[in-house]
Amino acid sequence: MSEQRSNRISSGVIAAVSAAVVAVSGGVALFTWNSSQPPTTDNTSQNTQQPSPGSTNQPSQEQAARVFWLKDNGNNLELVPQTLKLTDKEPNQALTQAFQALLAGPTEGTDSTTIPKGTKLLSLKQESDTIHINLSPEFTSGGGSSSMMGRLGQVLFTATSLNPDAKVYIEVNGEKLDVLGGEGVEVEQPMTRKIFQQNYPL
Repeated sequence: MSEQRSNRISSGVIAAVSAAVVAVSGGVALFTWNSSQPPTTDNTSQNTQQPSPGSTNQPSQEQAARVFWLKDNGNNLELVPQTLKLTDKEPNQALTQAFQALLAGPTEGTDSTTIPKGTKLLSLKQESDTIHINLSPEFTSGGGSSSMMGRLGQVLFTATSLNPDAKVYIEVNGEKLDVLGGEGVEVEQPMTRKIFQQNYPL
């Protein structure tokens, strides 16, 4: 009788130990599996992060000066731009190249210019938001008021192609230009794009 009780106790102990071993083994296996998985991330917070200031997609440093020509749209003239890709990053040099193209005249298409042939750029200087343009006397010769306002717009918009809000002072042979042409088109100094669009209809 005591031997049978002893056998039952031994069997119970063995069963309990076996259950404990299974439980521990399962826990170790679960711990090992969890440890092998990569940590989860919050995709939402990742998507809302802003790129760092030093990241890519920075704007190109290449200057994109524009030369402005005139085009007859059937009712009046309008200023139309031609983009020049310049590798010179210095604004004065970029604008000087643009003016050289402007004074040489259009080479293709139907665009035109009212700037007299032979007009030369004597000097150009840009400081902050102010630009000084000095042209040769040929700039003031020939044409009526429409021609004068057209050439004034060409010079102004070309000069401000790198900085549309810049103020432009125009000189002829070193003298401030107050009146342009025989019909006496008054030139407001400094000139801006806003002033031109308000007071100089083409």
